Amino acid sequence: MKILNKKASFNYEILETFEVGIVLTGAEVKSIKTGRLNLGDAYVKIINNELWLVNADIPKYKYSSDEHYDSTRSRKLLINRDQLVKLQSKIKQGNLTLMPVSMYDTRGFLKVEVGIGRGKKHYEKKLREKERDLDRELHLENRKYVI
Repeated sequence: MKILNKKASFNYEILETFEVGIVLTGAEVKSIKTGRLNLGDAYVKIINNELWLVNADIPKYKYSSDEHYDSTRSRKLLINRDQLVKLQSKIKQGNLTLMPVSMYDTRGFLKVEVGIGRGKKHYEKKLREKERDLDRELHLENRKYVI
């Protein structure tokens, strides 16, 4: 099971990725394992020398009895201290941002793949779409002549 953040790859040029753990409740884990997670508007923020996943939408598990559940609460990410220091220095050097690229299950644990990215300009996005359309048309043309 792997849930991707398609907006991250569209809006950002991802330079480097790394794996971190996440602190969740039991109902949140069950909800994610059924595939109910939205990382579209989520981002990662460094607050008090800790990584936090902000605005990730995990809908309420349908069998949960928690009436005061907040689906977009901030969730703490688990990372080694030396990795966090390296990460902070990279972000300060360039105009970079952190975003969740995907969330997946590894040996029973949920992991978040966090990427360091640089925002794409509008013309870069349009150029990428144009290249993709041309490749698609070329592929369709080549399929016509293959028996």
